[in-house]
Amino acid sequence: MKKGMILMLGLCLILIAASLPVFSGCDGDEEMYTVCISQIATHPDLDSNRQGIIDAMAEMGYIEGENVEFVVRNAEGDMTTQASIADYFVSLNPDIIQAITTPTAQTIVAAAEGTDIPIIFSSVTDPVEAGLVPSWTEAGATVTGVSDWFEMPPQVELILSVLPDIEVLGIAYNAGEVNAAVQAEILNEVAPDYGLTVVEATAASTADVYAAGMSLVGRCDAVWIPTCNTVGGVGIESIIQVGEENQLPVFGSAVGMIETGLVGGCSVDYYWIGQQAGYMAAQILDGEDIADIPPIKAAVSTILYPDSAARMGITIPQAVLDAADIILTD
Repeated sequence: MKKGMILMLGLCLILIAASLPVFSGCDGDEEMYTVCISQIATHPDLDSNRQGIIDAMAEMGYIEGENVEFVVRNAEGDMTTQASIADYFVSLNPDIIQAITTPTAQTIVAAAEGTDIPIIFSSVTDPVEAGLVPSWTEAGATVTGVSDWFEMPPQVELILSVLPDIEVLGIAYNAGEVNAAVQAEILNEVAPDYGLTVVEATAASTADVYAAGMSLVGRCDAVWIPTCNTVGGVGIESIIQVGEENQLPVFGSAVGMIETGLVGGCSVDYYWIGQQAGYMAAQILDGEDIADIPPIKAAVSTILYPDSAARMGITIPQAVLDAADIILTD
């Protein structure tokens, strides 16, 4: 009798347990998304861009390891490597590809042709000229993103506010980078309006940057570096060396290169750019069509670095410092 009661009680407990809902620490049915991220090289601005993407997606509920897997690759300045990364990403058929910089975005868009993989670019200077989107107000069928475009006059005006008597402005860049070539063209267009002559030096690779910088010595009064991954990215230390050794002031167009040791410049916030690209990704994963998300531009800030200016033989006027948005110090 006692044994029978125990068996009956056990059976009741099993039936009760089977009828209860099962709780766990996570939803086992939640979809896991794959987001691929590639950048052309290691650089503070591009690294900030990448982190902004990841942070913004987490803010919108897409958290690494919980419901999204990030596949991150860096070409380290090698376009052959970048092409291999692009092919690999496409083979994964991910939910989204994030492409940081113009050469990265162009390579990935080309590799993904014929697929419906959404591609979000960021830190691309002119996505229209690069062939990524049809216009500044219209996304492509599978491509949109965030530009680090800035207007050229404020860049020139900042240089003249620091050095009002200069007559010749040098520019060093990789002519093979569409983003840099566009900026060089625009600089040549606006310079005469300010009474300036432009002289150019080009570097096809980072190994050529120092020689390109040295070729400007004695030919110009100051140098400006566009958002160029070759000269303004990996090669910026060589340009700084040229500027300091020859007392030739060098200005830039991105906060990372300025922080490394330039006089100053007008720059966008690359972390903010990454955030916007991350928000776009969240919109797409939430069900919005990428073709309905137009590309956007970032705001620009004035940054000055008086200690770097001194190392290049100049003093920034106090009135100019007072008007700057950001002052860097050693």
